[in-house]
Amino acid sequence: MSLYTPRAFAAKDAAVAAKLLREHPFATLITPGDPEASISHLPLEYRVEDGSQGSLLGHMARANPHWERFGRAPSIAIFHGPHAYVSPSWYAEPATAVPTWNYAIAHVHGRVELLPDTAATPRLLEEMIERYEGGRAAPWRLQLEGRPLAAMLDAIVGFRLAIERMDVKIKLSQNRSLADRERVIAALRGEGYADALSTADWMDRYSREG
Repeated sequence: MSLYTPRAFAAKDAAVAAKLLREHPFATLITPGDPEASISHLPLEYRVEDGSQGSLLGHMARANPHWERFGRAPSIAIFHGPHAYVSPSWYAEPATAVPTWNYAIAHVHGRVELLPDTAATPRLLEEMIERYEGGRAAPWRLQLEGRPLAAMLDAIVGFRLAIERMDVKIKLSQNRSLADRERVIAALRGEGYADALSTADWMDRYSREG
């Protein structure tokens, strides 16, 4: 399963992929099956180990039969980064262009295995709770009132996807002139909604790279 990526929209370096996976961790995980594939939507933590392309760590409900298919065939995790509609009216010559959509996306391929030891899943859970709750005025972790987190572990399954290939497409108007890219950035910021603002911020990084 390949991702159509014209040369202009190929990620320029591994740092771009890491930024995408870390800033937009909510992914679609797909594992082939017979007759249908298993599909789950869940946050995945991107890690890089020495000498490898890295891995994705996550967990899902034990009641979800998806995890029983791990290891039988390679899986793919799809990460959707910022995205927004782009009107040709924002270009210097709108009559020569068509409507389009700017976006950043990654397809991460690899085999999934269950976490190998009893300590790995609790550790992952603690790390994810710290990431998503740590900055809150009243973190949920402090509201457990002494109940051990381990009591919740029977209901989930922790897993690791060892990355074999990563296809990253960054479509942010790189095929337009610098002037048009600047106009699109300004227009997206004027739209005001979250995805448009995030797309504009990502474009700003690319707008001067040609």
